[in-house]
Amino acid sequence: MPQYRKQYVNGCRNEREGDFMKTLIIIPAYNEAENIKTVVDNLIQNYPQYDYIVVNDGSRDETKKICEENHYNLLDCPVNLGLAGAVQTGLLYACENGYDAALQFDGDGQHQPQYIADMLPALQEADIVIGSRFVTEKKPKTMRMLGSNVIQLCIRLTTRERIADPTSGMRLFNRRMMGAFAHNMNYGPEPDTVSYLMRCGARVREVQVEMKEREAGESYLNLRRSMEYMLRMCLSIIFISRFRKKVKIV
Repeated sequence: MPQYRKQYVNGCRNEREGDFMKTLIIIPAYNEAENIKTVVDNLIQNYPQYDYIVVNDGSRDETKKICEENHYNLLDCPVNLGLAGAVQTGLLYACENGYDAALQFDGDGQHQPQYIADMLPALQEADIVIGSRFVTEKKPKTMRMLGSNVIQLCIRLTTRERIADPTSGMRLFNRRMMGAFAHNMNYGPEPDTVSYLMRCGARVREVQVEMKEREAGESYLNLRRSMEYMLRMCLSIIFISRFRKKVKIV
């Protein structure tokens, strides 16, 4: 279980307001100094109905400094845990603070918060809701989308269900999934874990969203890493998942 050091957490509501779904936006951030202020300020100014937490994943740039100077809600990981560890840290915080839903939300500015309002109702009949670029839109014919198509095919072969945008990092979790991801080191926020949980009975839905291109900084996924990622996901979905003991989703 990842350890975290709490820095600033000031805006969290502790009581339900009628049927209000208490929602936390988890922003894993690794070297996002060029983007994080724009992302968080947009949430604070335009979407105050949602709580947020930045999880600084051992950044080597000024991400932490910017968050501290602006008094953002921050969990600071002293070392780089990777995406899985950063998201797990945020989900653990969400569980401990009584949230009904938690959203994985990129710190690079690609995810658009206006679509959260469309995703939340879908959580009434799902355990995980994916913000998908391709529910109603066609995928472009690019090498990166080729990898997405291959992962989509692997999921279809093992679950008999179609996930149009399996690599989308905009994922909304209900309380059951928050607990599962927060307390299980083998549950990374990736397509192979989503596929495995679907085989265990988890309900996954997609909601159409739009995403922007990264405006600043460099993406971790260059062409070589994208290919390695695709191969790793496919091997995990097709082969490794066969040896994972099924759990009961209740």
